[in-house]
Amino acid sequence: MTQDKQTQMARQIANEIGAAPTQVLAAVALLDAGSTVPFVARYRKEATGGLDDTQLRNLSERLGYLRELSARRGVIAASITEQGHMTDAIARALADAATKSALEDLYLPYKPKRRSRAIIARELGLGPLFDLILERRSADPDVLAKNFLTKEVPDTKTALEGARDILAEGLSENAALLGRLRSHIADHAILVSQLVLGQEVAGAKFSDYFAHSELMCKAAGHRVLAMLRGRNEGFLTLDLAIDPDAPRGQSSCEIACASPFAPLGQGLGDAWLRAAASWAWRVKVKTSLTLDAMSEMRTHADTQAIGVFARNLKDLLLAAPAGGRVTMGIDPGIRTGCKVAVIDATGKVLTTDTVYPFQPKNDIKGASQTLLQLIQTHKVALIAIGNGTASRESDALLATVLSSLPPAGPKPTKVTVSEAGASVYSASALAAAEFPDLDVSLRGAVSIARRLQDPLAELVKIEPKSIGVGQYQHDVDQSRLGKSLEAVVEDAVNAVGVDLNTASAPLLARVSGLGVGLAEAIVTHRNMLGPFKRRQEVLKVPRLGPKAYEQAAGFLRIPNGDEPLDASSVHPEAYDVARKILAVCGRDLRAVMGDSATLK
Repeated sequence: MTQDKQTQMARQIANEIGAAPTQVLAAVALLDAGSTVPFVARYRKEATGGLDDTQLRNLSERLGYLRELSARRGVIAASITEQGHMTDAIARALADAATKSALEDLYLPYKPKRRSRAIIARELGLGPLFDLILERRSADPDVLAKNFLTKEVPDTKTALEGARDILAEGLSENAALLGRLRSHIADHAILVSQLVLGQEVAGAKFSDYFAHSELMCKAAGHRVLAMLRGRNEGFLTLDLAIDPDAPRGQSSCEIACASPFAPLGQGLGDAWLRAAASWAWRVKVKTSLTLDAMSEMRTHADTQAIGVFARNLKDLLLAAPAGGRVTMGIDPGIRTGCKVAVIDATGKVLTTDTVYPFQPKNDIKGASQTLLQLIQTHKVALIAIGNGTASRESDALLATVLSSLPPAGPKPTKVTVSEAGASVYSASALAAAEFPDLDVSLRGAVSIARRLQDPLAELVKIEPKSIGVGQYQHDVDQSRLGKSLEAVVEDAVNAVGVDLNTASAPLLARVSGLGVGLAEAIVTHRNMLGPFKRRQEVLKVPRLGPKAYEQAAGFLRIPNGDEPLDASSVHPEAYDVARKILAVCGRDLRAVMGDSATLK
């Protein structure tokens, strides 16, 4: 890619993310060199002018799109040039195309295609007939067609249909026309949802959309996703109404399709051109553009929903941890009982049990005694209750149990915790390795308890899409959703930092510059040789080189290590600067690190 193209691309991205082109160019250089978004956002502010992680994520996503656009532009230009059709005008149009759809519209006339009706018509010699109709507007097209009858074209109806096919293909490949039609559809099309006959009862949950219509451009993303789900499940039909009240031949789109031929006169040729353009819109052009518009609508709805899901996930991950206290986790259930696990302040499992306070056993007394005994025996300080089936009933049961504790003594605090993804984690290979001797059903209770102690450390063990962060989570583009949620997890982990000596492999894997392989290697090294005393010791881990260390070091913490700054977010490359600042201030390093007022 040339320097001019890079500068142009940087200028475009800068306008979109509210930055200067120089900032974008600096960030692109860092990302292309292998730096991660968290590392650049935290430790390369001086290079990027302070771009934050949100701006960098948007920059990275937009950069990928524009590079794909540029690559596709090159392929199309090469194809048109090879065919011998390239002109200065086409080259300028390709260079000015700002979207993939605009680029593909320009390529349509030159794109290798299967043998179409228009191609067949030209092979039958009907191209000159179309040209003749354009030239002789006052003549009767039916009369003109008689001069083109052959064995393959037995009558004038067949001849005129061939000429019409040629006209329709020309319109469907007219980039300027398609652009105007797309804009009109985007601004004026009406999204219409209707009930599939006979599905009133089965599709009752979609009753709001049995007879629903609204401007497509005003349709909220959640409504679009609801209607798309209803259609996919066979309860609704969806369509776009474009100029529904206009008489045939007089809609804005039909007039636009006729405009390249300027059929404004009263001749029979003008009338034929208007009718043929109207037919081309209804039969060929409208269908294609409607599908494109519905796809764009879906993409826009996905973007809105994924943004909401990402914010929901971020809130879950960055929820305040309750800290290292003995915690009881309860995975509520009715028929199968409530699974109970008690963990110590470090998350280690102390004991597990199952109680059956609800139907069919209704052993409220036995369940209450078991829970009370566990609370008193292990001095439980926190109780995490999963928010699934029987959650409220379990909460009420525990309220009764806690009321029986001695009034003078401490009482555990009970908190309702999201249990989304707990069953996925329980059956995972990671859970099996972590709790090989624990029944699958009880692993969920352990996970719920740990989520209260440290939400981030526990939730990173679960695939982000399994955590459950939105109603239409499974309806949106799963690839885009996965990338967005993975980015949220990465940003959250690196915003907080991890304890190098206690973090699990799944948590370490989310640290900037690391991954599953290096994270497992760190844990293996730690288990064999003991805890790390300095950040630099991580370089002794097999396959962890200087580049990975540079990206990860600032996010790895070592409390009470040999180097006080290893417990901070200060990157090792800036240790000397930090010490010089402290020397000028005349302050002790360890004293300052514990003094939040001074640090502010």
